[in-house]
Amino acid sequence: MVSRLKLTACASALCMMLSTPAFAQQSVPEPGTDLVELYTWLHANPELSFKESTSASIMAAELEALGFTVTTGLGNEWTRAKSQRDEGTVRDGVGGYGVVGVYENGEGPTVLIRADMDALPVPEQTGLDYASEVISTTWTGVESPVMHACGHDIHMTSWVGTARELMENKDDWSGTLVMLAQPAEELGLGAKALLEEGLYHDFPLPDYNLALHVSASAPAGTVAYSSGYALANVDSVDILVKGVGGHGAYPHTTKDPIVIGSSIVMALQTLVSRNVDPQTPAVVTVGSFTAGAKHNIISDGAELLLTVRSYDDATRQLLLDGITRIAKAQAEAFGAPEPEISIDNDYTPSTYNTPALADKAMTAIRSAIGEENVVEVTPVMGGEDFSQYGRTEEDVPGLIFWLGAINPDTYAAAQNGGDPLPSLHSPFFAPDAPPTIKTGVSSMTAAALALFSETASE
Repeated sequence: MVSRLKLTACASALCMMLSTPAFAQQSVPEPGTDLVELYTWLHANPELSFKESTSASIMAAELEALGFTVTTGLGNEWTRAKSQRDEGTVRDGVGGYGVVGVYENGEGPTVLIRADMDALPVPEQTGLDYASEVISTTWTGVESPVMHACGHDIHMTSWVGTARELMENKDDWSGTLVMLAQPAEELGLGAKALLEEGLYHDFPLPDYNLALHVSASAPAGTVAYSSGYALANVDSVDILVKGVGGHGAYPHTTKDPIVIGSSIVMALQTLVSRNVDPQTPAVVTVGSFTAGAKHNIISDGAELLLTVRSYDDATRQLLLDGITRIAKAQAEAFGAPEPEISIDNDYTPSTYNTPALADKAMTAIRSAIGEENVVEVTPVMGGEDFSQYGRTEEDVPGLIFWLGAINPDTYAAAQNGGDPLPSLHSPFFAPDAPPTIKTGVSSMTAAALALFSETASE
């Protein structure tokens, strides 16, 4: 095993968090552990973004046992530099935990299969016997309960199962297999960290990139996909509205930032309704509006936090330019100082599924799990930093598909007026693990084998 990350005494595969619940205190899974057992352990022991040391160690150990050449710690320097730059410190346990496994199996294409490892600062409320009771601190210093509320535990388990299947049947394919375990997808930063530290230059350059993601709105045993755009550009915009504070009884002596901010919020609605082509998807949402501290005081500032979603880059730029224009113009209309507008440079670009790749992979997946269990769906406005792997100068074709994760009976009941299904990131989200994992392994293995069936010249 090649290591880029100098591990501390507590970062080995056997290191556990202190004060964890009884289930979490069970031994760390060894290579070859039953997949459902591996899943339940990962679910009970989630790790936050940029703190995935134990998960990464488990993934690395599995690959090493299968015969891969394994590198750990990819992204560490980038991550620590960003933490120092953004937070002024690097907190305990924060680092880059990317794992790359390479297996060369003769002539043929290079196929990269990616799984993300990080969990969310969400208090689990599923009631499962193996529910997470872990409490940890984010890389920015906020203590929180932690849960795999976005299914990355399923992703890791399916990834391990796929690696096992492909290695067990390595006489049936030819080419180079790259298995990538990625940190910090939930921050939209993990893929960027790995690419910045040489993923495409220090390891075999993929001909294809593959990934899957659980779906909270499809039954276990099924796969859904989009050809072309699949997920959105995700931008975060902060607007600091500047006013002139004063007494609530004398508003004429102030420049009220709450009124100015409200005007900005309402004017922003015209971006989608009147500036964007009606046939082009776009979202501008003000998720937070904070100002003031007391009933009778007009504050001197207000803060708006926006999420902005789009697919194509032209629409993205139209929205960002429009936000800037509207915020400044509304402030000027009230005679107030120009607001400060900050657009996060670390945005998540839209995910584009290469149509030819999607067609080939889905043909193979239909053969593996049944024609009736594969459906094409419309793209969503969520974001996924898997997109980054297709946004480099190498222009590598990519595909991410949805893996149904809901118990079929629960799904059917919800479709017939029963309780609504918990969404991804919900504290109640609980995949139907055994069939979901089985389908994930079967589908990803089938897709990879279909791509390996091509010759290098193709």
